[in-house]
Amino acid sequence: MPQDMPPVGGYEAVQYKRNLPSRGLFRPGPLIAGGAVLMLYGWWRLIAGIREQNELAREKMWARIHLIPLLQAEEDRDHVRRHLADQAREKELLGENIRVYHADRYVRPTFGVIPGKVTKE
Repeated sequence: MPQDMPPVGGYEAVQYKRNLPSRGLFRPGPLIAGGAVLMLYGWWRLIAGIREQNELAREKMWARIHLIPLLQAEEDRDHVRRHLADQAREKELLGENIRVYHADRYVRPTFGVIPGKVTKE
């Protein structure tokens, strides 16, 4: 029996690839480009936000620095008021002001909180 031979000119090529056009944004190039653009925008906004936070922190620090003299003046005014009130109370109780340190130099008083009623339980 004779053997089957290929036709003259050979067989047609076997089509193993899909013959579909790649359309739209589903190609790798536009997807990667879109992701890169999105990432760049995110980094740009992040860096702008960090710079704005740094500027606000600097502004807050300078505002506090400029308020220090005002707060110090308020504290000094409160000390003077307390000192004069203590002297008036001392004069009312003792009839005269007593020098504690026996010196003419002013010693800034320190105030401590003393509880009104202390009960031993």
